[in-house]
Amino acid sequence: MSYAAAARPPRTLTDAEVRRILDVTGKHRDGFRDHVIISLALGCALRQSEIIALDVSDVSADGKLVRRVLHLRTYKRSSRDPSKADQRVRVPDLTHAKLANWLKINWGDGGAPSSAPLFAPFHSNQNSNGSGRLSDRGLRDMFAAWQRRAGFDHLYNFHALRHTAISTVRRRTGDIRLAQRFARHANIATTAIYDHPSDEELAAAVKGLPG
Repeated sequence: MSYAAAARPPRTLTDAEVRRILDVTGKHRDGFRDHVIISLALGCALRQSEIIALDVSDVSADGKLVRRVLHLRTYKRSSRDPSKADQRVRVPDLTHAKLANWLKINWGDGGAPSSAPLFAPFHSNQNSNGSGRLSDRGLRDMFAAWQRRAGFDHLYNFHALRHTAISTVRRRTGDIRLAQRFARHANIATTAIYDHPSDEELAAAVKGLPG
């Protein structure tokens, strides 16, 4: 089977960079919100807009127990007929546990109000989009700050986390159609860009070269 050629492979984090960003955000309590956000992007391939739009009710029916499958209300081209695209997202075990901890840290055993944004800015007058939830700029600035703290040689945009997630599924399974379903792409031609070698595969290939 042939796929449409892609002009440029997507930028992806290497496995070492993924470990570093998760390690630095997971070390401190003040970084746990951002740790959970990054884990959602890496474990579920969620887009920036999809993460920002999440309410507690999207991940939990009672504000305590986290769903194993999320049903997104906001997603790319969500103004179109949602029946034409599968927008169910399975939550990996590690991400599921982090979401449960996030709910408990913020709202305790009583459970969170279902209408509450899942991720709010740390200060109501900063990095907010006016609705009490984290803004696009706040999320982008957060990710850049943690990359600097992790000592990255160059900075990625937030969407690179989604690219990394999809590329990892393609690399580990070798199944482009499974990667398509994971990415929630309507057309497999969109997923074909992940059939190129990833940054991680390139890093592994040159690791043992003399020089």
